[in-house]
Amino acid sequence: MTIPSEVSHAGPNGRGGSVTARPDTAPTDAEVLAASVRDGDRFTAVYDRHYADVHRYVAGRLGPEAADDVVAETFLAAFRRRAAFDPCRGSVRPWLFGIATNLIAQHRRTETRRYRALARVGADRHPGGHDDRVAASVSAERLQPSLARALAALSRKDRDVVLLKALAQLSHEEIAGVLGIPYGTVGSRLNRARKKLRAALPAHTEGL
Repeated sequence: MTIPSEVSHAGPNGRGGSVTARPDTAPTDAEVLAASVRDGDRFTAVYDRHYADVHRYVAGRLGPEAADDVVAETFLAAFRRRAAFDPCRGSVRPWLFGIATNLIAQHRRTETRRYRALARVGADRHPGGHDDRVAASVSAERLQPSLARALAALSRKDRDVVLLKALAQLSHEEIAGVLGIPYGTVGSRLNRARKKLRAALPAHTEGL
């Protein structure tokens, strides 16, 4: 899938038609998005700022090959919906991850098959906290077989929450906004998912 020229003429390195300003006066994402309603070229700055993070999140869930198309669809959808973005409901970054998560849901069988395939492959162990190790393992495609099996076994709702936390590094409040669920539900789903994943990561689990 090809992103239209308004979005794709600059890549994640910030070249092209991105908004230029001194760091202390740089416009916010919301300001850039609002400006892009009048001038589509301004959307490039949003793409440049967030492409790498969104791609890492999607690639961690679907693999790098599928990620390219899904991320392209994510930014195309964001471009088309930019006039409807309401900054009162949150910032641009979680909004983008929400779009990506909805698109990932259309590929849930691909995601589950990927984890099951990775479960059959040996992997290195990663140090650090629970979320850090999940994120590192998924992003690097070096999941421990037991972790891959645990991710495959999670429900889509629980998997969304734990990977928005581990891969996208969103706060509980941001995840609630992304998924349209109560704040408390984020905590309960995250606790349930972590309990299952913790069993798959027996080492270095103190304090989890």
